[in-house]
Amino acid sequence: MTLLLLVLVTALVFEFINGFHDTANAIATSVATKVLTPRQAIVLASMTNLLGALWGTAVAKTIASGLVDPTIVDSEVIFCALIGGIVWNLITWWFGIPSSSSHALIGGLCGAALAAADNRISVIIWSQPSATHWFEGKGLLWKVIVPMVGSPLIGFMIGFFFMGCLYALLRNSSPRGVNSVFGKLQIFSAAGMGFMHGTNDAQKTMGIMALALFAATKAGTLNDLPSWLSFLTVAEPAPGQPIEIATWIKIVCALTMAAGTASGGWKIIKTLGHRMAKLQPIHGFAAETSSSVVLFMASHFGIPVSTTHNISATIMGVGAARRFSAVRWTVVERMLWAWLFTLPCSALVAYALLALIEF
Repeated sequence: MTLLLLVLVTALVFEFINGFHDTANAIATSVATKVLTPRQAIVLASMTNLLGALWGTAVAKTIASGLVDPTIVDSEVIFCALIGGIVWNLITWWFGIPSSSSHALIGGLCGAALAAADNRISVIIWSQPSATHWFEGKGLLWKVIVPMVGSPLIGFMIGFFFMGCLYALLRNSSPRGVNSVFGKLQIFSAAGMGFMHGTNDAQKTMGIMALALFAATKAGTLNDLPSWLSFLTVAEPAPGQPIEIATWIKIVCALTMAAGTASGGWKIIKTLGHRMAKLQPIHGFAAETSSSVVLFMASHFGIPVSTTHNISATIMGVGAARRFSAVRWTVVERMLWAWLFTLPCSALVAYALLALIEF
């Protein structure tokens, strides 16, 4: 029981770090364009993150039962998975590199599960294609690898196309008038970005907590609990169905992420908002709106994509629509390396930690 409590606390620590690590996703462009002050942007992001986190559980169900074999998962596996994600998040935050908290957590989960199964690769659900649409498939390939590559490319193209359309429509407008209008519109696009960030990112920890409680219930750890703590038990789902996410888990994770968001993540905000490309309100609006569209589609289909990857890609697309040299590609190169190493590095940390615990 003590280990389970440690796992749940660690999950909430990860959620808090996810909040301040990924705060930049929702507010960096608004701060960079001076539409909102940093304090105003953080308040807006915290509120919309909270609302988004309470909206649906499709992504949480994917994390809980769509990536690794639930029968191999216990409290030690989940604890090591969370530590793997936390370590990578803190490393990238320290250097101000926008990376994916989602992929860090998924990498940690896969690495810990692999160690627990004595390197039996089949413990990871690699691919379960759908008979109807590819995006309805399950497993690491369809829910993580394909979206990891595809969603930033889609975000880049949508941002590029949307910004190009705005340039064509407003080519005869005065810069002052454009800045005034889109300065107001960007408040709404920032709110939408914060909401969609909550619908996707906050749900990863919901899935992890549900998975931990399901494993503890199945192992009999919760059998002797008093009746008033019966809400901690998670029933085994019907065959082929995902683990259900309890309402209290949604509320706790939503509040924790909102608190983390409120603490800010200024190093990453500086990279996204100032170093990658010079942004005006119209560019911020286009980037946030484009990214929100991609995140909406991903959350609808339960795909745990990276909010960081998507807003970064749409900023690149918006900047490139003006001219390719407007994007500082040396900064982008650093980010791409971080994206590439997130899954294997977090998996390696989790794998090594579990191996050390079981040594």
